[in-house]
Amino acid sequence: MKTAEYERMYRLEEAYWWFVGRQALLEQLLQRFYGNPAKKEASVILDVGCGTGAISRRLTQWGRVVSTDFSALALEYSRKRGLRHLVRADAMRLPLATASFDLAVCMDVLEHLPDDQAALCELFRVLKPGGRLIATVPAYPHLWGEHDLALMHFRRYMRRELEDRVNRVGFRIQKITHVMTLLYPAVALQRRLLAKRPPHDPPQAAMPMVPEVINRALIALLKLENRLACRFSLPFGLTILCVAERPEALEVESRVDCSAKTVV
Repeated sequence: MKTAEYERMYRLEEAYWWFVGRQALLEQLLQRFYGNPAKKEASVILDVGCGTGAISRRLTQWGRVVSTDFSALALEYSRKRGLRHLVRADAMRLPLATASFDLAVCMDVLEHLPDDQAALCELFRVLKPGGRLIATVPAYPHLWGEHDLALMHFRRYMRRELEDRVNRVGFRIQKITHVMTLLYPAVALQRRLLAKRPPHDPPQAAMPMVPEVINRALIALLKLENRLACRFSLPFGLTILCVAERPEALEVESRVDCSAKTVV
């Protein structure tokens, strides 16, 4: 991402409705799969593309967290949040031991990578047999716009496309659904209107400031929707959520050559 976006993320990540809603979704998933955080069943956790560290800090309730990011600036912001186990790393080539993590979290990261399949191969490799991946990506190529340019995205995804890529690596998908469903009509309309205007120079991410009362209302709305998404599969939304498991050893082999680059 661009330098200015990291600074803005650090300021907003613990209060702005979009970030808070995403973190709440992750916590509800962890409670569903691992129960009370005090049990710390997912004892060794990898946060790939940790950004400015708000998600990593929340993950510490569930175990020891290793946070990676390609950006040295992002890791500096994460260090300000009190995180200690920080690794500067390319998600497509992780300098981490094979089968060393119980859980890998990859929230809105794959779209930033020229070779997302290589990153999925690496996530598969570093997870222990029976370990889980929780990943989110932005949905729908037709929503592509200045927001994606500002955040240096390579793509937006269709659900079937993400499902296919995760399956091909060898993961067993446990849950895949759209999220941020209720906000989709408003954001889709906003993107269409913005597409008719001259872009900013440089491009800017679409994170408009709202009054505090609206910010709180949006957070409450997303928390309600998250509970539905954890129980059901929502048919559309701004984001696609995937929870997948690395099968036990020898149960399945990777369906792609993870030693080969497949830039898309």
